[in-house]
Amino acid sequence: MNTIAQNIAQIRTQIPQNINLVCVSKFHSQEAILEAYNCGERLFGESRVQELLLKYNDLPKDIQWHFIGHLQRNKVRQIVPFVSLIHSVDSVELLDEINRCAAKNNRVVKVLLQVHIAQEEHKFGFSPEELKVFCNNYKAQEYPYVTISGLMGMATFTDDTEQIKREFSSLSRLFSEIQSSKVFCEETFKDLSMGMSDDFPLAIENGSTIVRVGSAIFGVRC
Repeated sequence: MNTIAQNIAQIRTQIPQNINLVCVSKFHSQEAILEAYNCGERLFGESRVQELLLKYNDLPKDIQWHFIGHLQRNKVRQIVPFVSLIHSVDSVELLDEINRCAAKNNRVVKVLLQVHIAQEEHKFGFSPEELKVFCNNYKAQEYPYVTISGLMGMATFTDDTEQIKREFSSLSRLFSEIQSSKVFCEETFKDLSMGMSDDFPLAIENGSTIVRVGSAIFGVRC
């Protein structure tokens, strides 16, 4: 079995330097995170607030924590003081709550809008149509404590690579369309987060700027 360092080295050969690698450390130990940290990794992704809080308190403070899971509004206030990027803003109500909590902490929080591109109904996110409505009604002055930095999406969990390509391609087109509309600041709306352990090469081919890789780095947690 490869070590975490060997896994990272191998993955790094598949990721261009301009693509950000988020090491998805959810359900993995602090010791495993430190192994990746000691390889030079600084971006780590968590999906549960309580687990993230424990790791944030105990691990080096130069780690940039990304929240990648479904975020409940009543948990926002706990992570807003320190989180580097929230990938999973899936409703206007959640965005409103992040802005409100960020104002109380006097900091601007970077977020991605999550788009539902998969066929599984249980996955979260704006539909493309809902996102377009939001963009048409968006007023930057209503969100002074939030920077909308791009989009995030998860493909269907399937072995059908053509379907995955179609889903990534559709999100990439939507991202480009929104960029071209200049609804959001051109200098900050530049990230497209898609691709995980099984499909990140396809995501990169389709324009992803952030990949979220967990099991390919840390192994499958039993």
